[in-house]
This record gives sequence, C-alpha cells and structure tokens, in this order.
Amino acid sequence: MANFYTDNPSLRHHLHHPLMKRIVELKERGFADKNSYDYAPIDFEDAMDSYEKVLEIVGEICGEIIAPNAEGVDHEGPSVANGRVTYASGTQRNLEAVRQAGLMGIAMPRRYNGLNFPIVPYIMAADLVSRADAGFENLWGLQDCAETLYEFGSEDQRQRYIPRVCAGETMSMDLTEPDAGSDLQSVMLKANYSETDGCWYLNGVKRFITNGDADIHLVLARSEEGTKDGRGLSMFIYDKRNGGVNVRRIENKMGIKGSPTCELVFKNAKAELCGDRKLGLIKYVMALMNGARLGIMAQAVGLSEAAYREAYAYALDRKQFGKAIIEFPAIAEIIALMRAKADASRSMLYETARFVDVYKALEDISKERKLTPEERQELKKYSKLADAFTPMGKGMTTEFANQNAYDAIQVHGGSGFMKDYACERIYRDARITNIYEGTTQLQVVAAIRHVTTGTYLNRIREYQEIEYKPELEPLKQKLDAMTEKYSQLVAKVTEAKDPEYIDFHARRLVEAGAHCVFGYLLLQDANTDESFRRSAEVYIHYGQAEVDKIESFIDHFDREDLAYYRQK
Repeated sequence: MANFYTDNPSLRHHLHHPLMKRIVELKERGFADKNSYDYAPIDFEDAMDSYEKVLEIVGEICGEIIAPNAEGVDHEGPSVANGRVTYASGTQRNLEAVRQAGLMGIAMPRRYNGLNFPIVPYIMAADLVSRADAGFENLWGLQDCAETLYEFGSEDQRQRYIPRVCAGETMSMDLTEPDAGSDLQSVMLKANYSETDGCWYLNGVKRFITNGDADIHLVLARSEEGTKDGRGLSMFIYDKRNGGVNVRRIENKMGIKGSPTCELVFKNAKAELCGDRKLGLIKYVMALMNGARLGIMAQAVGLSEAAYREAYAYALDRKQFGKAIIEFPAIAEIIALMRAKADASRSMLYETARFVDVYKALEDISKERKLTPEERQELKKYSKLADAFTPMGKGMTTEFANQNAYDAIQVHGGSGFMKDYACERIYRDARITNIYEGTTQLQVVAAIRHVTTGTYLNRIREYQEIEYKPELEPLKQKLDAMTEKYSQLVAKVTEAKDPEYIDFHARRLVEAGAHCVFGYLLLQDANTDESFRRSAEVYIHYGQAEVDKIESFIDHFDREDLAYYRQK
C-alpha cells in the first residue's frame, strides 16, 4: 500500500529534531491531560509515538485516496448553483476520509476535541497532503483558521466553533476584495452594528476567497464609519448556518482546481466580532497570514517533492539512444538539483515550524500564568526568528517549487506538456504558491529588515558554531566563505544609507542570506543522517554559484544605474 509518510524517511528525521523535546514539554504542560483524556500522552516518548501513528494514517490516506483522486478532481473541479458550491466527487471522498480519520483540528487543544498536536507534525501532515494534491491542501489546511479563533476569540466563541472544526466543518478567511488585493487596508466591506438586534451585519463583496462556501468564515470588514485605512478594520466570524452570503461565481483558475476560489456577496450577513474592534488587520490578520504563509511553505515543499519524484521515476524509465536518460549528465544534474532544492526547502520549513511552535506555546502559557524571565527571553528569541524565517522561507520554497515543477516537465520532454502525466498538473498547481498569501516580492519587503538588522547573519553565526563531522569540513568551509560574502554584500549595500538602493538590492540580499541558511540547515541534516550528504553537497555548490552571481551584479552596479530601472 502506498504511504507518503513511510516512503520518505526525511520526514521522520525532521520530526525527531532535538528541539521537539522542548516543544512537547511546553505543549503538554507536564502531560496534565493524561488524567482527563485517555488519548493524551503520558510522556515525551508517548507523544512522539502518537505523532508517528497519526502521520502514518495521513500518509496512507494521501497515498491510497487523495493522490489517486487528484487527476479526476483536476478535470471535474467544483461547481456552483443557486449560490452554493458542490465539491468535485473526488474532493468529497477526500474530505470524508480525513473526517473519519479525525484529522480535522488536530492542532487544537483537547478540551475542544482536538489532538493538541504541535505545529511541526501538523505542518508535516500539510506537506504530505500537498504532495498528494495541492488543491486539496487548500481545503484541509484552512482548519488553521481555528488557531485565530483560539488565539483571539472569546471562550464562548471557542466553545461554539472550534469543536465544529474538529468534527470536520470547513473554514475560510475572507480578506481580499476586487480593489484590495495585497493592500488589505483598502478593504471596504462594511460591518454595521444593530443596536436593536445586538449583532453585526456585513455588506459588500469579497473576491479570490479560497473555499468561499465554507461552514465558518473569518471576515475582515470595515467597522468604523468614515475610515479608509487599516485602523478602521475589524475581524468577524460568519456562520454559514445564518445565511446572507452567496457565491456569485467560482474563478476559472490555472491550477489547484479542486479548491473553489470564490467571489462572495454579503447581504446583511449576520456576524459576530472576533476580538477587539479596529485590530482586524493590525493584529489578527497579521497573525492569520503568518500561519497561512507557513502552510503555503508546506504546500510548496509537498509540490517540490512530487515534482522531483515524477521526474526521477520518468528519467529512470525513459530510454533514449540505448540508455535511461538519467545517465546523461544534463538530466542527472537537473534531477540532483531538484532533490537538493526539495530537501533544503523541507529543512527550512521545519526549522521555521519549530520556531513558531516554541513561541506560540509560550504565548499560550503566558495567558495561564506569568512567564519566568528565562521564558520571556525564550519567547522573544523564537518570536523574532519565526518573524524572520517565515518570509524568507515562504519566498524561497515557493520559488523552488516552481523551479522543480518546471524542471519536471523539462525532464519529461514533450510528454510533460501533455495531461497524461502528473507533472503537467503539478506545474499548474505550483504557480500560485509564490503569489498568494503575499507574493515573493512582498516576502522580500518583510525579510529585508532582518537582513539590515542582522537577524539572519546572527543565526547563521550560530549554525557556524555547531560541531560538524570532519568529512563535512570542506562543505562547511564553502559555507563559511559564502557567509563572509553575504556579510560584505550587506555592508556594501547598506553603508550608503540610500533606501531606494537598499530596496533595489533587497531581493538579492535576501536570496544570498537564504542560500547560506539553507546550506547550513542541510549540513546539519547531513551531520546526523548520511542520506542528506548528497543534497548538502549539491545545494552548497549551487548556493555558492548563486551568491557569486549576486556579488558580481552588486559589484558592477552603480547607484546611478537605478535610473535605468525607473519607470519613465
């Protein structure tokens, strides 16, 4: 039987990272739930065993149900009639499988019927689902919206909504509008409070809403009359049971076709405020988007893995000039780099997920008791690292997913252009990953301050201090040299104190830093698991060449050259 967890040993490697001991300790609060829930772990080993078993179930569902349904879902897609969406038949079977397996709301606390899993195994499940069908991940993964309900909703709202998600109801986040894409402070959907009814009513239009006919919606709306910026926006919960929202149309998309992307019309839709007024964008959506970006990283990693496996299998099987095409150096190079990019992306994904796990758990504990000074420092450290690694990771892993999807088709040649092969669908599905939840360009905007303030360089220095095996020393020396070049490039670009000049080179600086980070993460993997050695070698050679190109561009670029790139 196909199992997408057990057939990929690198997942278990990342699941058993040393930091998981601390993560489980924080998440389980001394394993107090063992006295109230028979499925709660009694110790660290029991918790890890539970994660393993659930991931094996996810892997089996992905290999036996979701992946075989992917092609049919891609062709059939969802439909809309009378304002309601009907999923493709394969999507319905997928949803039924994950509901029956209890895989909805797995990161939610047990008191709301969740499994209380940390972010790492939850994101690992998203990685698996995305490899099987990236479109279905957009439905399954939106259960992460429940995290926003948990963090910012009232206890009454948590009690009413989160168990429904854990039971299998779906969610959506309704942010974008026809005139408000990345610029969410321009949102104009109106929220009016009725003193008579004692509730809020929403009116307006939302566009590009993933899973727009979900059971429970988080809606960004303008609650403050006369405002035009982010300070007038609040977050609301809309329950489909109350009516008032219809799907006007489903977008006809290039890829992820199983996921209905909807235009919604709100007509006096009854809703309730989530959290405080005026903090919808400033606080709640920012938190929601960071979680969503981690999910898109997982989607990108799953797609990179799928693309690599399709290309590798085809290259082994396809014969030309009397031998398998993988024996030709031009194809072997592509395949090796695809594997390295997939492995590097996965290492970055789980490094980021661990940072998020620690700071989220400490934030949650701070609502129950006062943190110790050491815990406050730990919270500050990991919150900063999560804030830095999320945009770098989202930007780079999604670009790599697109590159791997492109290369998978190239390895297939003319066959890859045909719908007979999965790489054609993977190519279309990957294209959205570096666009939604913030384009790569917006990720650079978020990441550049961590370049200029030294967050990335300081972390890289910590990676340098790790003791590596003697046989890995040549690779470490290459990374050390890359790091010094990166440090010098940052100094050169920032010393002029010219914001426009820094912004122009921001992408190059973020990428140079990312190649150092990704290289060190793979070196750490190879330090504990020999199977990562080849990917580390390939990626570090690749990263070295990329940093050299960046250095050459910046060295030969004068600030006066900016005029060539300005719009006339």
